[in-house]
Amino acid sequence: MDVSDLMQTMDYGPAPENPAEALDWLAGHGNRFGHFIAGRFTTPREGVEARNPATGEVLAMLTAATAEEVDEAVAAARRAQPKWAGLGGAARARHLRALARLIRQRARLISVLETLDSGQPIRESREMGVALAERLFHHHAGLAQLLDKDWPGHVAQGVSGLILPSSAALLTLASLAAPALSAGNTLVLKPAERTSLGALLFADLVREAGLPRGVVNVVNGGAAVGELLVAHPGIDGIGFAGTAGVGRAIRAATAGSGKALGLHLASKPPVIVCEDADLDAAVEGAVEALCTRGPAGGAGARLILQEGIAGDFLGRLKARMTRLRLGDPLDKGTDIGALIDEGQRDHLAALLAEGAAEGELFQPDGPLPERGAFHPPTLISGLAPASRLMQAEVFGPVLVSTTFRTPAEAVQLANDSRHGQVASLWSETIATALELAPRLAARVIRVNGMTMPDAAGSGGLIDHLRPARRGKRLKPPAPPRQGDPLTRSEPLWIGGKRVAPGGGQSRAILDPRGQRIGQVGLATREDVAAAVAAARKAQPGWATQGAPARAQMLFAIADTLSTQEADFADLLREMTGAPKAEVAAEVALGVERLFTWAAHADTQAGEIGPGLAMPLGVIGAICPDEAPLLGLVSVLAPAIAMGNACVLVPSDPFPLAAMAFCRVLESAGLPGGVVNMITGAHAALAEPLAAHMDVDAVWCFSSSDLSAGIERAAARDLKRTWVNHGRARDWWGDEGEDRAFLRAATEIRTIRIPRGA
Repeated sequence: MDVSDLMQTMDYGPAPENPAEALDWLAGHGNRFGHFIAGRFTTPREGVEARNPATGEVLAMLTAATAEEVDEAVAAARRAQPKWAGLGGAARARHLRALARLIRQRARLISVLETLDSGQPIRESREMGVALAERLFHHHAGLAQLLDKDWPGHVAQGVSGLILPSSAALLTLASLAAPALSAGNTLVLKPAERTSLGALLFADLVREAGLPRGVVNVVNGGAAVGELLVAHPGIDGIGFAGTAGVGRAIRAATAGSGKALGLHLASKPPVIVCEDADLDAAVEGAVEALCTRGPAGGAGARLILQEGIAGDFLGRLKARMTRLRLGDPLDKGTDIGALIDEGQRDHLAALLAEGAAEGELFQPDGPLPERGAFHPPTLISGLAPASRLMQAEVFGPVLVSTTFRTPAEAVQLANDSRHGQVASLWSETIATALELAPRLAARVIRVNGMTMPDAAGSGGLIDHLRPARRGKRLKPPAPPRQGDPLTRSEPLWIGGKRVAPGGGQSRAILDPRGQRIGQVGLATREDVAAAVAAARKAQPGWATQGAPARAQMLFAIADTLSTQEADFADLLREMTGAPKAEVAAEVALGVERLFTWAAHADTQAGEIGPGLAMPLGVIGAICPDEAPLLGLVSVLAPAIAMGNACVLVPSDPFPLAAMAFCRVLESAGLPGGVVNMITGAHAALAEPLAAHMDVDAVWCFSSSDLSAGIERAAARDLKRTWVNHGRARDWWGDEGEDRAFLRAATEIRTIRIPRGA
C-alpha cells in the first residue's frame, strides 16, 4: 500500500505502547508475588494466575492470603497507626506529596501495568487513572496540612480495610486510600483476586516514597480473604468499591460492630438528553460512558432521551459506534479494550441474550479478536423503565435507552434506580439544567459532560475521623411498672393530626412514685408506615420553601416553646423527679437549641461541603431516653432545618414531653407531616423504621443498644444510618448541636458545569 492509498482510506495505523518496562518490573519480582506486610514482600506460594485478559497470557502468580497472614497484616497496621497519626497532619502531607510525585514519575509503568492487568485501554489508564490518582494524593495532602485546624477534637479511626474492584484499580485505590492516609489511618488493602498487580506496584511506590513500615499493607485473595478482613476485630473501618450486592452483605456483616463503612458502588449513570441539547456532543458523552470503566468497576449508561429527538440521537449514536476501535488495549488508538476475563464476558452475553427481547439490540458489524475477553459495543433501545437491563448492574460496553416526555418524568426515571453515584444532563438551556440537576439523586451531576474528574469532589476527611471523646455506656431504662395494656387509646401525631394507634392499645406512664400521670399510644408497624407516608408527602414542599422560610418556622417554634417554659418544666419534673432547677435549665436550653438550628438553617447549610447541601428526604429517628425534651429538640431541629421531614420515636420512659411538644408545633404552624411522632418501645419500633424502603436515613440515640438490628435492617436498601452503639451523648454540651448533625441531615451533591456549557 502506497501513500496515495493511505490518503484514500485514512485507516488508523497501529500505535502500540511498549510493555517492556512493566514486564521488567514483573520479572524483577520473579513473576511471583506474596503479600506486602510491614514494609516488605512476603515469600510467594502457588496460587492464582494473573492473566492478560486481552491475550490470555500469564503475567504473574499471586499468593492467596491465609487467616494468619491477614492477622499479621492487621497487626502490622495496628502497630504503625499510633506513630503515623502522631506525625501530625503536616508531616503526613509531605509523605503524600512524595507519593503523588512518584505516581507522576512512574506514570508509564503504572498505566501499562494496569492495562496489562485489567484490559482497559492505555489511553484511559494514563489520561484518567494515573492523572487523577496523582491529583487525589496532592489534594488530600492539602487537607492533611489543614487537618488539625479544621477538625479539632477529632482523631483517626485507626486501621482501615480497603477492598478494591477488578477494574480501574489504581484510581479506586487512590480515592479510598488518600483520604484514609491523610486522616492518620493505616491500611490493609485487599485487591481483586486476579487483578492485584496495580495494588502491589502501589506498595512498591509506598516503600520508595519512605512511608513508615506497616502504614500500607496488601493481602491478595478472593472473597474469603475479604470476609476475613470485614470480620476482623482489629479493623476499625471498611472501604469497599464494587457491586451493590456485596455492599449489602458487608453492611449486614458489620452491623453493630461499630466499624465505619464507606461504600463506592458500581454505577450505571443516567444520561438525560433534552430536546434542546447539542446532540453531537451528547453522542460523544454517551460514547465516553460506553468506553470508560467507573472507579467501582461499572461501564455503560442508561440513556433517557426526550421523545422528540430520540430517533435522531440513536441514529447518530449508532453511526458513531460503527467507528469505535475494539482491540489491543495497549494500542493508543483503541477505544474499547478487553473485559476482566472470559467469565465476565460470558455472563454479559447471557444477560444480554435474556433481556434483548425487550428492546432493539444494535452491535456494529466486524470481527472480534481471535483471543481475549472481548465484547462488542452494544446498544439496546426502546426498553421499558422496569426492564431488567435498565436496572441491572452491567459490567461491559453496553448502553440501554428509554424515552421521556416532560422534565419531571426524566427526573423520576433517572432517580428510579439502585445506581446513585453520578448522573449526566444534556441541555443547551442553562435554566433547564439548573432546574433539573439538583433534583437528580446522585452524588455528582455533570451538565453537558460525562467524565469530569475532580479530586475535590471525592469527599473530605471527616469520613475517616471520629470524635476524640467517646461517651460512656448507657444503661437501658428500667421497664415502667404497669399492668396489662389499656384498651383506651391515646393519639399519635401523624400528618399534623392526632391519630389513634393502629393496634388500639396504650400504656400508662408512671411518675417515680409509681403513680399514673398519663398514657400514650403503642405504635405498630402500620403506624410506622402511615407516619413515613405522611413525611414523604410533606418533605418536597418543606424542602422547597427555602432556608429562610425554614429558619423563620424554627424561630416561631422556639418562641412558642419559650412562652410555655414553666409548663414544660413542671411536666418534666413530674415525669422524672429531677430537681426544679435542672428541668428549668433543660427547657431553656431546648429553646436556645431551636434558635441555634434556626440560625444554621439560614446561614450554614451550604458551608459543609464543596457542593450543594441537599436534604436526605425522610429521616427516622429514635430519640434519647435521657433529657426527654432537650434530646427530642436536638434531634428534630437539625433534621427539619436542613429540609427533611422526620418520623420520631420519643423517649421510651418519658414520652409525655414529646406529645406536649406536638401542640407547640401545631401552634407555631408547622406544616402537617413535616414532623410525625409515634410512641412505643424503642426495641419494637426500631426494626420496622430501619427496614422501611421509603425512609432515607435512620438515627438512633436510644439507651438500649439497637445499633446492630438497625444497621442489619438498613442493609437491604443501603440507607444511611447514624447509631450510638449504646454510648451516651452529652446533650447538654456542644455534642448536642455539633456539626455531625449537619452532616447527618444532608448529602452533598456536586454539580459540574464546564465553561461554555
